[in-house]
Amino acid sequence: METILEIQGLNAAFPDKQVLHDINLKVAAGSRLAVVGESGSGKTVLAQAIMRLNPAVRLQGRLKFAGEDLLNLSEKALQKRRGREIGMVFQEPMTALNPVMTVGKQIAEVLTLHLGLNAKQAWFRAVELLEETGIRDAAEKAKAYPFQLSGGQRQRAMIAMAVAGEPKLLIADEPTTALDAVVQTQILDLLARLQQQRNMTLIYITHDLNLVRRFADSVVVMQQGRIVEQGSAQSLFADPQHEYTRILLGSDQTRHAAPLPDNAPILLEARQLAVAVKESAGWWKKRSKTLLEPLDFTLKSGETLGIIGESGSGKTTLAKAVLRLIPFAGRLKMHGQDLSRQSRRAVQIVFQDPFGAFNPRMNIFETVSEALRIHEPSWTAAQKRQRVAEVLQQVGLDEEAMQRFPHEFSGGQRQRIAIARALAVRPEILVLDEPTSALDKQWQQQIIDLLAELQQQYRLSMMIVSHDLNVIHALSHRVMVLKEGRVVEAGDCRNVFANPHAPYTQKLLSGFTP
Repeated sequence: METILEIQGLNAAFPDKQVLHDINLKVAAGSRLAVVGESGSGKTVLAQAIMRLNPAVRLQGRLKFAGEDLLNLSEKALQKRRGREIGMVFQEPMTALNPVMTVGKQIAEVLTLHLGLNAKQAWFRAVELLEETGIRDAAEKAKAYPFQLSGGQRQRAMIAMAVAGEPKLLIADEPTTALDAVVQTQILDLLARLQQQRNMTLIYITHDLNLVRRFADSVVVMQQGRIVEQGSAQSLFADPQHEYTRILLGSDQTRHAAPLPDNAPILLEARQLAVAVKESAGWWKKRSKTLLEPLDFTLKSGETLGIIGESGSGKTTLAKAVLRLIPFAGRLKMHGQDLSRQSRRAVQIVFQDPFGAFNPRMNIFETVSEALRIHEPSWTAAQKRQRVAEVLQQVGLDEEAMQRFPHEFSGGQRQRIAIARALAVRPEILVLDEPTSALDKQWQQQIIDLLAELQQQYRLSMMIVSHDLNVIHALSHRVMVLKEGRVVEAGDCRNVFANPHAPYTQKLLSGFTP
């Protein structure tokens, strides 16, 4: 079989640190290769090296694509290949998409530039591509800006843009991170179908080895910038040789939700909570669009409420309403009193996209201590530094991280920093929007253990929005299932997972064994 990409002795280094060590890899044309490893293992650096996207990284070795060494090409020559011959789906679509252009125009721009379509042809094709990725009302969504889409919808728009130029090689960096289990499968099936239809070569980067079990032809396992194991997917899953590969294949579904005392008080109460927005309906006209239909729920002290549903179901909208980040109808009470803006210290959030939630000009100490400057104005610099060091250590980062900036960390490390920032002011309620989406299994388990420990130690209440059923099952006392802004099922976590009643819940939980 013809080799489309051959990497020989590739080394990559930042000015102060080497991140890839002697990478040797061959990728067959028309094949599907999965690159798997923990956060910070070098997966994304390898992907960016293939397209030479990061000028701060010094590369040595050979990177032959379709017979030519990409390391020898000029920037102008590389620009002709990016998007047209090599496409990429980035890990964080909110930062990769242009915030001041509609997603339809961004996709159409690729089609105009690389395929020579006129504006009308490019627009219709952009809508078709959005439909192919499973976005409902694609013609309307094409007119939306990135911030108007859910995390999963933005991810699918990124995929549509990446395949628009009909590249020979598509690199997908965590393309299903923000998606629920059902949509994950749909996206993987979509990528596989596109790859077969176009005879495209696909490199799929992920921290979840189980996700690629039926998807990849071959698998490369990376750890600390080195390839520790590679081979056919069949042989690797049947008989993994390296200890780290066996860890990635492992799965811990132990429940960490300790029983609540019978007299646990209600901390948060929602009554007929609903969210609607105004959207354009033509010249000078607006119409109301419901994002979240009226719902009721309570949250007790020390309790965890898990919220599951497909992308766009209203999970993040509910989380933002609880934080009073968006207008809502209905009532929210905390300790029996209406939740006010003054309650924000008590309710903290970990956002789905940590990179988009950070100020890129602030170092990690400034980022994590920002809330302390507001809520603890009398603290000295030494006290703030001590508290920041404590929470960073809790999420697995050392004190040295304080002086670095968000762009210097991997996606998983940024997720941990986001959790540290939320914990800094010791909130009563922690709202977590996909808290482990960018983490490998080792760090997922450590974050789950950490959250369970904090909950027991401080009687912390949590609302967890996630498509990761292992996280929901491990930490939740109760679950609420959302579909298209409506609650279709709610109840005790163990009961819902063991015996789901709604067909939609059954579909979401299919394949999960508690």
